[in-house]
Amino acid sequence: MKLAYLVTAASLAVMLSAQPGLAQTKSGVDKLYILNCGDGVGPDQSRWSPGVNVGKPLAVSDNCYLIHHAQGWFLWDTGVEEAIAAMPNGKPGEGTGPAWKRPKTLASQLDQLGVKPSDIKFMGISHTHPDHAGNVEMFPQTMLLVQKAEYDWPGANNAPRFKPEHPVTKLEGDYDVFGDGSVRILKTPGHTPGHQSLQLTLKKAGTVIISGDLFHVRDNYRFRRVPPFNVERADTLASIDRVDTILKNTKGRLVVHHDPQDFKSLPKFPKYLD
Repeated sequence: MKLAYLVTAASLAVMLSAQPGLAQTKSGVDKLYILNCGDGVGPDQSRWSPGVNVGKPLAVSDNCYLIHHAQGWFLWDTGVEEAIAAMPNGKPGEGTGPAWKRPKTLASQLDQLGVKPSDIKFMGISHTHPDHAGNVEMFPQTMLLVQKAEYDWPGANNAPRFKPEHPVTKLEGDYDVFGDGSVRILKTPGHTPGHQSLQLTLKKAGTVIISGDLFHVRDNYRFRRVPPFNVERADTLASIDRVDTILKNTKGRLVVHHDPQDFKSLPKFPKYLD
């Protein structure tokens, strides 16, 4: 009887290990790559920081973030449009918006890592402004994770913000991408109706939060400055307070998406944070 039990237990273990759905779930982020997805200069910092450095230019970075998880690749934000890389003088700004250049394409950086667009399992964008969502359709097969409020928000002339055929999961709140807590999308509305930020848990670096446009420069976070063009000031302030609480509770690291100093403080591609 005991021998039969041991044989049965051993057989069951082999069966479980051979079936991915029943075996122990893989978990964990081991690499965070920071990709250069645009360099910009705005003509007037006070556009983003009311009353601060009126009429003075502001340099801004525009990054994409490629995360390798044991269960697959995840891409956060896609930067300004790839075509800008072929423009010798870049793309002029519209109104008080920034002028953009692209030293490298997103495609070339992925190729350097041997990653094809079809290899990326999930992608998320902080929001639908073109410096964050400019290349979503480079990944037509990748599941897009976006807040329903952002997806349904009418674009120019009431046009949809995404191609209707693009696979999408419409979120209504926070979302645990891989089910192990290591890649969490945080609902942080205010800048746009469905703005979201990204919380990562890395094995060595610990908690990292990528802010999107919750604040454009670090001082806006520190002093709770809200640009006048945000869709809802109160929601913005509540979202900033929420992220601030998470950072304090986890002793986490904040990455301000558009702050060039934050970009410089991160590992230079193709190095990565782990």
